[in-house]
Amino acid sequence: MTRNRVEDVWPLSPLQQGLLFHATYDEESLDQYVEQIVQTFDGPLDASTLRTSWQRLLSRHASLRASFRQLAGVPDPVQVISRDVPLPWREVDLSHLDDEAARAAADELGVEERKRRFDMATPPLVRVVLLKLGPARHRMMITLHHILLDGWSIAVLMRELWAIYKASGAATGLPAVVPYRDYLAWLAGQDAEAARDAWRQALLGATEPTLVAPTRTGESTGSWSESLETGVSPEVRTRLQDVARSLGVTTNTVVQAAWALIVGGLAGTRDVVFGATVSGRPADLPGMETMLGLFINTVPVRVRLDPAQTIADLLRTLQAEQSALLDHQHLGLAEIQRLAGPGATFDTLMAYENYVGDPDAQPSVESIRLTESDLHESTNFPLTMVTGNGLRFRLSYQPAVFDEPSVRALADRLVRVLEQVAADPQLRLSQVDVLGVAERALVTWDWNDTATPVTAGTVLDLIAGWVRSTPDAVAVRDSARSLTYAQLDEQATAVAAGVRRGDRVGLCLPRGVEMVAAMLGVWKAGAAFVPLDPELPTARREFIAADSGVSLIIDATWEPAADGDGVADRVDGRDLAYVIYTSGSTGVPKGVAVAHAGVANLAQVMAPVLDVAAGTTALQFASFSFDASIFDLATVLGAGGCLVVAGEEQRRDMTALSRLVAETGVEVASVVPSLLAALDPAQVPGIRRWVLGAEFLSTSLASRWTAGSQVWNTYGPTEATVITTAAPVPATVEGAGPSMGRPIGNTRVLVLDEWLQPVPVGVVGEIYIGGTGLAQGYTSAGLTAHRFVADPSGV
Repeated sequence: MTRNRVEDVWPLSPLQQGLLFHATYDEESLDQYVEQIVQTFDGPLDASTLRTSWQRLLSRHASLRASFRQLAGVPDPVQVISRDVPLPWREVDLSHLDDEAARAAADELGVEERKRRFDMATPPLVRVVLLKLGPARHRMMITLHHILLDGWSIAVLMRELWAIYKASGAATGLPAVVPYRDYLAWLAGQDAEAARDAWRQALLGATEPTLVAPTRTGESTGSWSESLETGVSPEVRTRLQDVARSLGVTTNTVVQAAWALIVGGLAGTRDVVFGATVSGRPADLPGMETMLGLFINTVPVRVRLDPAQTIADLLRTLQAEQSALLDHQHLGLAEIQRLAGPGATFDTLMAYENYVGDPDAQPSVESIRLTESDLHESTNFPLTMVTGNGLRFRLSYQPAVFDEPSVRALADRLVRVLEQVAADPQLRLSQVDVLGVAERALVTWDWNDTATPVTAGTVLDLIAGWVRSTPDAVAVRDSARSLTYAQLDEQATAVAAGVRRGDRVGLCLPRGVEMVAAMLGVWKAGAAFVPLDPELPTARREFIAADSGVSLIIDATWEPAADGDGVADRVDGRDLAYVIYTSGSTGVPKGVAVAHAGVANLAQVMAPVLDVAAGTTALQFASFSFDASIFDLATVLGAGGCLVVAGEEQRRDMTALSRLVAETGVEVASVVPSLLAALDPAQVPGIRRWVLGAEFLSTSLASRWTAGSQVWNTYGPTEATVITTAAPVPATVEGAGPSMGRPIGNTRVLVLDEWLQPVPVGVVGEIYIGGTGLAQGYTSAGLTAHRFVADPSGV
């Protein structure tokens, strides 16, 4: 552009700086922060006059002729105002097509326009396409970069467009233009240091980003958004306005509080930060109402949610905090976030539009009537909510991040929260229910409808049946020897002879058939075992023995004493079966006490998952200090299968393990994913079923194994008898990883927020487990009281 065509050079507003960064960061991808307004009109529209009217607008408003560039010798980007700028205008005649074909062609042209990037250095950053759909029917597509105009300005622009059109292309009767540079001058005169101090204080202590996108990256790919609309009833709107007046707050504050509850639930945080667009039009600036430009700014809104606080108190607090920041909303978001750190990071935006005029207002030309209007937007925020005084809500979302049903559910929750605010602002925040009746029933009852009949109260009962019916079948073997069911029962009975009922017995035996016999022998005596793996450090074994209250330790040198009680008359499902310790990765190891009923339930409901039955050969690989070993013993022996115990050599050497699997004919195995990562499917072709747990199962690892075998993914803490949820892994795995599944038989799983309320579907929360498999508690009564809580659902 030659010098004589440059009219002026202006600085950028804070939001313009941010939008320019997004526009130039990746010039090969989709334009971000571009809007397309699509309006359909009935009536005798004169295309030539409309084009002249648009050109007159460009000549009238310098802000429409702005381009954005980095000038040599100037440290910051500037907007260059050109003197003469022709309007990019295109007319397309589709009137020869039938209605359906014309609409399809128009939609295709709209997509084409949206895909065309703007060159930020070439004005104008607006273009218009006029489609002729019929003799008296037209569609106007206005595609513009948001860096030029905000919503208020677009309403002014459309009002002036039709006034000029009505005057046959003349700008007579319109008010004098107040240039956007007047606002930029006002902006330069504000106290930036005072604003910095105010924002530092407002965000003090906010340390974690508030991110709701399922990817949890805090970044989005940028895409044209989809949107849906909802709203509250007129009665609720009136009541909310009454509530706002009675509390001395704005309706905007009411909506912000409701949005904070939704966002906080999605992000799993009580210290919520989301973005809000503020009008940025200073009341003391003359002509502010008719200026065209980008005045709005995006600033963080911080809402701290205290479950004991009432809605009314939250609204008053939020109003006071936001009022204190009114004079400082001119500071740029990038600078605010630099000052505040990660706690000012968010990926949701809220806009409360309360400006004079409506971009979708009917033209002032009587013969032309607006019949349809649509808005397409691109943004880097995955989720945006726009509302106004009418309390209609438009939720825009990036379809690559959110799907329509998820956003529809969010919209319903927002309305539901506002209905509760309208009904009783004295509700405590912990009493506000974001779930509807159907969704609450789904996550609380329907998904926990797991009642499953079991036939035995203990695994001993199950094994006793196999001792009677198949005494000569091999029950357990290692690389050195094997025991039939009859032999296993005989050896277990010998162990029971030296154990007293109710004892907690430490088992410090090497891996092999003796360890399995000892476990069953302790159970037959009516006692509970505590694994003391010889491979563990001595200090760890001593801690476990002392903390668990072990009164007897069985090791390789142990012989039954004469004072043992022997086989108990009856072992009940309520009797303690074992105490196993957590890893201690999050603190001091905790001893978990589990009853026989949980073990028996595990054996019977999980036998189909492991696909084990009489005669099935299964691998026992897990350390006996790990509760997965209980799953192997209970499920395999309870179903009449053969348990093959891998020795220490086979647990360290994959070649030795493969040889053991081949020699013994192992068909099924329960292991951790890291073992599969160390194996090749070709090494163990005989294993047809893998049950995985205790570690994250990646998509890539699962895909390596699903081609040749059936894979199940499971989840379960030590506190809930090994496994709580299970699901088969599909042959083709997509996403971050396979599902951890649904609750197993006779088990309940709730995902709750910090207030012990069920979270909506797709929202992160804490898992709470109930049902037959739940442990009796920890060895520490105080810790048990803290972690084993009453079921808040009342199930």
